Amino acid sequence: MDSIRIVFFGTAEFAAAILNRLYEDQYQIVGAVSQPDRPIGRKHVIEPTPVHALAEAHGTPCIAPKNLKEEPEGVLDMKPDLIITCAYGQFVPDVILEAPRFGCLNIHPSALPKYRGGAPIQRTIWNGDSSIDICMMEMVHAMDAGRVFARTCVPIDPDETSGELFRKLAPLAADLLSENLPKYLKGELTGAAQEESRKTIARNISREEEQIWFQKESMPSLYNHCRALLEEPGPYGLIEDKRIKFLKVRMEQKEVSDAPGTILASQNHAMRIACKGGILNVFRLQMQGRNAMDADAFMNGAGRNLIGRQFE
Repeated sequence: MDSIRIVFFGTAEFAAAILNRLYEDQYQIVGAVSQPDRPIGRKHVIEPTPVHALAEAHGTPCIAPKNLKEEPEGVLDMKPDLIITCAYGQFVPDVILEAPRFGCLNIHPSALPKYRGGAPIQRTIWNGDSSIDICMMEMVHAMDAGRVFARTCVPIDPDETSGELFRKLAPLAADLLSENLPKYLKGELTGAAQEESRKTIARNISREEEQIWFQKESMPSLYNHCRALLEEPGPYGLIEDKRIKFLKVRMEQKEVSDAPGTILASQNHAMRIACKGGILNVFRLQMQGRNAMDADAFMNGAGRNLIGRQFE
């Protein structure tokens, strides 16, 4: 089976962990496909995606078509026997799905058929779920709708952020593939069809969803909203037409008499914001146009004048 020609599709760090395990397990990776390299950071330096960088380090050719549907030839020319995808970011057209003799597999972090789509981890946390599955599944024309060949369930800590969960799941996802890929290639896994009646869609996070609405949301829903968007893309509150991005938060459930969104006096190294049914403690933040800073530094400076003011 080590002579099987595998092409890997992926972009993010999560996907790179899967690709790295395939290298460690000494599979023959004949090519990689990633999203085009994009500017990174405030200086907009063009850097390769994590998957592109890893493939390059192993001497594996990596292509980055802007539109895979319009440019399938690069993949087909690699003559894959098996395609494995994880956190790639584009739909894979039928002409590619139908090419490999061993088909196409996808590693998807959700309790399928729940949370099909591009933001399953963020939506899982936002909805306050206490666990998440990792699935090794068949790729078909419909989004994340194929048979599930293997899955494992992972508990979610009540304070865990999406970034933390991504990092926790990555090696577990690699384990799942490593343990089950040999069985799949031998035809020992038949897979279980998903129940279409139970499907939900985890659409990508929109720019509008990045804003925290203190007047509308209540604890712990507001806290889950924050946890889901920490570290990327970053939740923010709007106060006096300025954005304050929240970088590290904790929830404190208690009765509060102040109006939701009111900035209270700082305490225990946190900027405290009154909420419906509690307080959001913000330990690290970034005010619009400024660098990120700890709450103590903020509340000793510009934040001091905001005490008593309200976020929207």
